[in-house]
Amino acid sequence: MVCELTEMQALLIAFCFYIAYVVMALPMAKILEKTGYQKGVSLGLSIIAVGCLLFVPAALSAMFPVFLLAQFVVGSGLTILQTASNPFIVRLGNEESAAARIAFMGLLNKAAGVLAPIVFTSLVLSGLPDVNQESLNAMPQEVKATLINDMSVSLIQPYVAMAIALGVLALVFMRLALPAINDEQAEGETAEASLSSNKDKKILHFPHLVLGAISLFFYVGVEVIAGDTIGLYGSSIGVENATTLTSFTMIAMVIGYAVGLICIPRFISQQTALLSSAVLGVVFTTCILMSSNTDTGISEVLWGWTGVQSLPFLPNSVTCIALLGLANAMVWPAIWPLALNNLGKYTAQGSALLIMGIAGGAILPMVYGGASELVGGQSAYAIMLPCYCFIAYYAVLGCKKQRW
Repeated sequence: MVCELTEMQALLIAFCFYIAYVVMALPMAKILEKTGYQKGVSLGLSIIAVGCLLFVPAALSAMFPVFLLAQFVVGSGLTILQTASNPFIVRLGNEESAAARIAFMGLLNKAAGVLAPIVFTSLVLSGLPDVNQESLNAMPQEVKATLINDMSVSLIQPYVAMAIALGVLALVFMRLALPAINDEQAEGETAEASLSSNKDKKILHFPHLVLGAISLFFYVGVEVIAGDTIGLYGSSIGVENATTLTSFTMIAMVIGYAVGLICIPRFISQQTALLSSAVLGVVFTTCILMSSNTDTGISEVLWGWTGVQSLPFLPNSVTCIALLGLANAMVWPAIWPLALNNLGKYTAQGSALLIMGIAGGAILPMVYGGASELVGGQSAYAIMLPCYCFIAYYAVLGCKKQRW
């Protein structure tokens, strides 16, 4: 709202954030080979802190390109953070339980994602009237300019606090005594033998890795669509406090992570969890396309019984978007160990390739934005159906494919 963006411009912010994973993945992998996993994580946290500080001049100037630069820097820091942390977690214990370990990290991450929009709204919009795009457009120009200026100033303190916290965390992480992870283990001999017949293909010679990267491309795309467009869509149909709607998607993801943490590998395998997630994605997406924008029956059934007054009843279509968080939760944790299986000393390169799949978060939301302008926001969610279908293919066949 500070920059008075169109829907496509708002989605461009996500584009700049996620495209950093494509541009910076290979350079960050090279840095990681020299620094090691632990120092790589600290470096990533430091870069994210710098990105947070860039939001201060962005807020003061209300210049859209500066916001985009800040998003790109934060995305660059997360690139090395993800490239280092995910293979580290996979190699930290038994491979069959790797998805559960990644799910635990995701549980902490998404729990923060639940609180962040609420805390952000409280810090930035406290004392300001409840606004959405419709009410902002209806304001007199002088009132709107004053409100936007107040919102800009209120952005500074939260981002400075985050930068300080990240800087301290980077220093602490450097001093932790973590176990050394060696990728060049016995399975590396298998990977090296697999590549010896064709040295030129290198990492692309592993079909289960390449197909895993494509699956991550589709997964991150649908996750960003579910998390980032729910507020835009809710605001477009007049839902109050639309800025907090992302928390509903994050709550669903936290529940999904908790279920995965309990069930994998005790009751279901990583492949089964991935297939179940894909099926749920197809079901919830179909429900979005067919649901009402006025009836609140689904949310009344899901949390009406709790009696919590702070939980508003949402239109069925918005509730189904939030439920995509449940479908998406275990996709990322399940794909990583399946895709990195048997890579050995090529794990760092494979991790970089998987990280490049995060570009789906840059591209697919833009596709959704363009489709929403043509066919409407609700119908545009249909683009997620083929994405979940490909993830289902990977769960059944793609993850087992050892040669092209």
